[in-house]
Amino acid sequence: MAPTARSGPYFCGIDAAMDVVSGKWKSLILWELHHHGVRRFAELRRGLPGVSEKMLIQHLREMEEDGLVHREVYREVPPKVEYSLTDDGVSLNAALAPLGAWGTDRIRRIGADKIPVE
Repeated sequence: MAPTARSGPYFCGIDAAMDVVSGKWKSLILWELHHHGVRRFAELRRGLPGVSEKMLIQHLREMEEDGLVHREVYREVPPKVEYSLTDDGVSLNAALAPLGAWGTDRIRRIGADKIPVE
């Protein structure tokens, strides 16, 4: 894989992992693509209420650069662009699964509201 803008040095593996998932929306983009497979930009935006177009574009570009997301452009009118997880994105999502389980348990423990998922 080609070197990316984020390439260390790192203190430890957690530091390196957090480097590619930092930002409020990246882990949610991973979750959305994992649960829905291939998504177009508008579908991702609808699936992530509150994300701005600018922030979603920025995070998708960074995640593509980091090898987590694949961007497929179809040359048609109107242009069609689809996003999906790469093998690295799938493996990162699997690594985040225990953290998600912990968070789900925390929601239950503290009695927090959970946003309904379509």
